This record gives sequence, C-alpha cells and structure tokens, in this order.
Amino acid sequence: MTVFTEGDLQISIDASLKPRKFDDNSHGLSHCMKAVDFIVELSEMYLFIEFKDPEHPLSSHQDRQEFVQDFSSGRVDEDLKYKYRDSLLYEWASGRADKPIRYYVLVAIDALTEANLQARTEDLRRRLPAKGPSGWTRQNVQDCAVFNIECWNRLLPGLPVRRLSTSP
Repeated sequence: MTVFTEGDLQISIDASLKPRKFDDNSHGLSHCMKAVDFIVELSEMYLFIEFKDPEHPLSSHQDRQEFVQDFSSGRVDEDLKYKYRDSLLYEWASGRADKPIRYYVLVAIDALTEANLQARTEDLRRRLPAKGPSGWTRQNVQDCAVFNIECWNRLLPGLPVRRLSTSP
C-alpha cells in the first residue's frame, strides 16, 4: 500500500496501481500550471484525484466560511476545471494520457448532502466539458464526481481516505 497525506487527509492506494503525488514541484511547471493532487494509473484508465479540505483543524473559521461560499456558488469548480485541464495537458505532452481519465474530487465537508455533491458534479461536468463537440475523436474526461469523505469511502472502498486528526 502506498499512503499519501495531503494536509489532514490520508489516502491509501494499492502500490500496483502506480499512484503518484502530482501536485508538487517535481513536474517543473508549478509556476504556470495547476495540478491535481494525485494521479493513479489503472489498467484501463487514469484517475485524477483532487482533495479540498476546508474543515482541516488548522483552517480558520473565516477560511472555512469563504470556501463554503465559493463551493456553493460554483467558484471552486472554476479552479477544479483548471487543475484538471492543466494536468491533462501535462500528461498528454508527457505521452501518458493514453487511456480514459476519471476526475474525482474529495471535498472534506461532512455536512455536504447528496444533492450538494450532485449539483457540484454536474457543474464540473459542464465546465470540463465531459462531452465535446461532434468533431472530437476522444473524450476530454470519461467522467467526474465530487465526494465528501463518507461518500468517497462508501463508493471507492479500494481508495480509503481518513482524517488524521480524528483517527485513532
């Protein structure tokens, strides 16, 4: 198992899936490109994974409130769109975007409802866009989804996430 920590969140990924931390300085373009946090290569697809953690214990109350407002209004979706597009461009230019890609976003806010998550997923799907014009020979993204921790662990049990500050 490979374990990655992003702030107060930790994800465990089977090492055979070739997971890698992507949002760091190793790719050399952090000065001009946004990046998803992790890329996981499965045999049939890639997973681009982004974590957002406004409930991190070190976040201020004001930071949390601002994030929730930005999230609810869709402004966070704009940032998520560019993280995906820049990561896709980087991987394509590196010769690695040779399989379908699914983009999974974990927003660690316990109070998010299924309706909130679905609304953000649909908005993100439109912004990427998941379906391009008829002339495109490849999909931009196979699918995307926005999760909270509970939903993530229920729907993606092979990629468990836990909050470090509340875990034994």
